[in-house]
Amino acid sequence: MKRIFGILPLISALFLIFASCNEEYFTTSGTTWGTTYHIAYSAAAPLDTVISAALQLTDNELSMFNPHSTVSRINRGETSEASPEFIEIFYLSQKISRISGGVYDPTVGPLSNLWGFGTDTVTAVPSDSAIVCALSAVGIGDCAIDSAGTVVKKSSATVFDFSSIAKGYGIDLVGRALEENGVTDYMIEIGGEVLARGHNPKGRPWRIQIDSPDGGMAHRRLAVVSLGPDRSAVASSGNYRNLLRRPDGTAYGHTLSPLSGHPAESTLAAATVMAADCATADALATACMASASPDSALAIVRRAGAEALIVAVTPADTLAVITTEGFRLE
Repeated sequence: MKRIFGILPLISALFLIFASCNEEYFTTSGTTWGTTYHIAYSAAAPLDTVISAALQLTDNELSMFNPHSTVSRINRGETSEASPEFIEIFYLSQKISRISGGVYDPTVGPLSNLWGFGTDTVTAVPSDSAIVCALSAVGIGDCAIDSAGTVVKKSSATVFDFSSIAKGYGIDLVGRALEENGVTDYMIEIGGEVLARGHNPKGRPWRIQIDSPDGGMAHRRLAVVSLGPDRSAVASSGNYRNLLRRPDGTAYGHTLSPLSGHPAESTLAAATVMAADCATADALATACMASASPDSALAIVRRAGAEALIVAVTPADTLAVITTEGFRLE
C-alpha cells in the first residue's frame, strides 16, 4: 500500500543534535571520503581508533579517489585479485542490479565520463557511437569473480565505480566494528546516510531529520523518522544538486541509465530508502532514481524487502511524496 502527500521532496538524512549525551555515550566527528561524519555510541571507553580503522579500510579498498585502493588497481588492470571487501560489495551490487532489472549498475563509469560526471571534461553531448562504445564495457552482470578470487571483467575497458554503494557499505563496516567491541547502541551518519541500532542517550529511538530542497541549492527541514532498536539504515538520492546542461540549455541529472546509455528519463526528483543495512539502502536509492516512474521504483524497493519514500513530479508540475506503508514518519 502507498500513501501520497502533496509536499516537497525529501533528500537527505541528517542528525538532529546530541545535546543530552551522558558519560556512557561518546561522540566523534570529522571528515572522510570527501564529506563529514558524526557518530554517537554507548561504550565503556572511546573507540576512536576502531572507527578510524574502519573508515580507512573502506578508503583503502573501495575509493575511486585513492589511486592505491583495491578498486583503483583493479580498474587499471594492475591486479585482478579481489579483497574480501571487494567481493562482498561486488556480489551485493550484482544482487541489486538483478532486483532492479539492470537499472542499477556500478560499471557505468565509462558513461559517467562521457556525460561529464566522471574525470573527463565534457563540452558537448556525446555521440551515439561514443555511447554504444561505452555501453560495450558496462554490465556488472557480465562480470564475475572466480573460485580463486580473481575478478573477470566484461571487457578490459570495464570500470567498477562503487560510489553509489561504497559510502553505505563503509558505514556498515563502522557499525560492525562497533558491535565487535560490544556496542549495541549507536548512530553513524556519514554524508547524510545513517545506520543506527539500539537507543539514544535518552533511551528512545534515534531520530533522523529528513530535509527537502527549497529552491536552488537551499534546503529546509521537512520531517523526522525514527530508527532502532533493530539495526536499520536510511539513504537518499536526488538529482537537484548535481545537474549539467546540454548546449540547448536543458538540464540533465547525474543518474545515468546503464540500459540506454543516456541520463535516466524519470518523473522522480528524489528517493529515500530505509533498509536493514546502509549499503543496500544506498544502492536502492540510486536504483530508484534510475527508474522510469514511481511505481517501478517502489516495485524495486519491495522486491528488495525495503521501504522507501519517493518524490515525483506530477502532471500538474507539482511535487508529491509517495511512501511505502512501512516507511515510518513521525
